[in-house]
Amino acid sequence: MDSIRNPFFPGAGTQPPVLEGREEILEKARITLGRIHRGKPAKSFMLIGLRGVGKTVLLNRIKAIADENNYKSIMIEVHENKTLPELLVPGLRQILLSLDKVESITAQVKRGLKILKSFASGVNVSINDMNIEFISSETGVADSGDLEIDLPELFLAVAQAASSKKTAVAIVIDELQYLNEIELSAIIMAVHKVNQHQLPLVLVGAGLPQLVGLCGRSKSYAERLFDFPEVGPLNVEDARNALQDPVRAEGVEFEDKALNRIVHLTQGYPYFIQEWGYYAWEVAQSSPIRNEVMDEATRQALKNLDQSFFRVRFDRLTKREKKYLRAMAELGPKPQRSGDVAAIMGVNVKSIAPIRSSLIKKGMIYSPQYGDTAFTVPLFDQYMKRTMPDFKSACH
Repeated sequence: MDSIRNPFFPGAGTQPPVLEGREEILEKARITLGRIHRGKPAKSFMLIGLRGVGKTVLLNRIKAIADENNYKSIMIEVHENKTLPELLVPGLRQILLSLDKVESITAQVKRGLKILKSFASGVNVSINDMNIEFISSETGVADSGDLEIDLPELFLAVAQAASSKKTAVAIVIDELQYLNEIELSAIIMAVHKVNQHQLPLVLVGAGLPQLVGLCGRSKSYAERLFDFPEVGPLNVEDARNALQDPVRAEGVEFEDKALNRIVHLTQGYPYFIQEWGYYAWEVAQSSPIRNEVMDEATRQALKNLDQSFFRVRFDRLTKREKKYLRAMAELGPKPQRSGDVAAIMGVNVKSIAPIRSSLIKKGMIYSPQYGDTAFTVPLFDQYMKRTMPDFKSACH
């Protein structure tokens, strides 16, 4: 069929043609943002889920809701090449400058910019900018170089500046599990300080399942400070709607067998639904899209996933890490006991503990409960078997 009219387009954070099954999370976001803007208490929250469930899509939508409600918002993604201060400073500068005209800046906003300059100096982040070079730092505030001390002061100053202008701030952060221990602690402490002063600033984040444990270990009060809504695969009805509704808008239909097969193959994960939907449309010659085209659509979808979505993660692994994941795959897609992984590899469980820790830090696996290990990437067990088919030579 006509590729120009294809409603599906799988991509990282790309908004799907319809956003099914996420009404509860979006309603929570609307309520939280509404309460904070009105000066009422509400918890910041962090979306928790595996790869491919649409966390980034939801963060983008929540940021849009904040913007529609006159928030000053920024969105950043944590990664290995920049520290948390390097990611935050440009966005917070943008927020402060948007609160006022530079030539007639108010006292609270000016103080926020002073403290931002102090913070940037303390953590060695460049903030050279013609718009604020005339503003001096505020000595003794947020300039110690200790992130856990300085970031709360900075968040407080930004929130106070926003409050003085009758608005609110939303800080949206993706991939939170990649923060180091001090950075995560500083973020939690900063939100805590803002909450204590009942100021209009909210943090909305997202991360892999290990984020909940990381927050709890960082600060014992994190579970009382944040909500951690889980983002999982779509149920059957929502998954079917995510496929059928977009094609119907183009005057096309899926037959039931084709729909059921895609839902089964994708296990309801939104990213994979987009992949299979895209290739089913491309392969089909006419409406309805029948089950007969699904063999070829599946072949093309898997080929694309293997060359992109899965491969970029596989290529970051060491040889020993690949062996560990291949052993997990041999045991199946469900959570596996660490001892069982070691046994199938023919090694002592203690000898592979560092590999397991490294894979958790890389975001490839997580521990759903003590002693268990599970993939963070759905269907990755099948990919490991395809790319390393000979188990014995791969793991021994």
